Amino acid sequence: MINKDLPFINKDQIQELLPHREPMLLLDNLYNILPMKSALGHLKISTNKFYVQGHFPGQPVMPGVMIVESFGQAAAALAAYSIDKKEVENKLVYLMSVQNARFRKPVLPPCDLYLKCSVDKIKGKVWRYKGEAFCDGQKMADAEWMATIVDRND
Repeated sequence: MINKDLPFINKDQIQELLPHREPMLLLDNLYNILPMKSALGHLKISTNKFYVQGHFPGQPVMPGVMIVESFGQAAAALAAYSIDKKEVENKLVYLMSVQNARFRKPVLPPCDLYLKCSVDKIKGKVWRYKGEAFCDGQKMADAEWMATIVDRND
């Protein structure tokens, strides 16, 4: 799944691109980067993550909304990586809409969640994406979403 011949970035580099911080940073690595086209996000899911501690006690499951947020962060990191750094300074990537989200199997910790994200269309500051989430080679979820790049309010 990971192509070592393609660019990748780690969590520290992702934090240079995204404003998200713990506990809401839901991306550990971004692999297989093809600028303006696609990337593979990775998140290590453990039982001590805040979003599984209460969902559900005794049988932790990663909430679907957090999978969607992970998709969004992987896509935002791809967009920020793809664009000239001067263009994304003082900018944020906001999720605009989510379509056709399907949760096929529960994401149960501990596991590694991989997020295939591909750019479907770019029109101005609006990007449309498609993605699939996998654990152990099994498709767990898929979705389509749109995001926009906006000025950061200081």
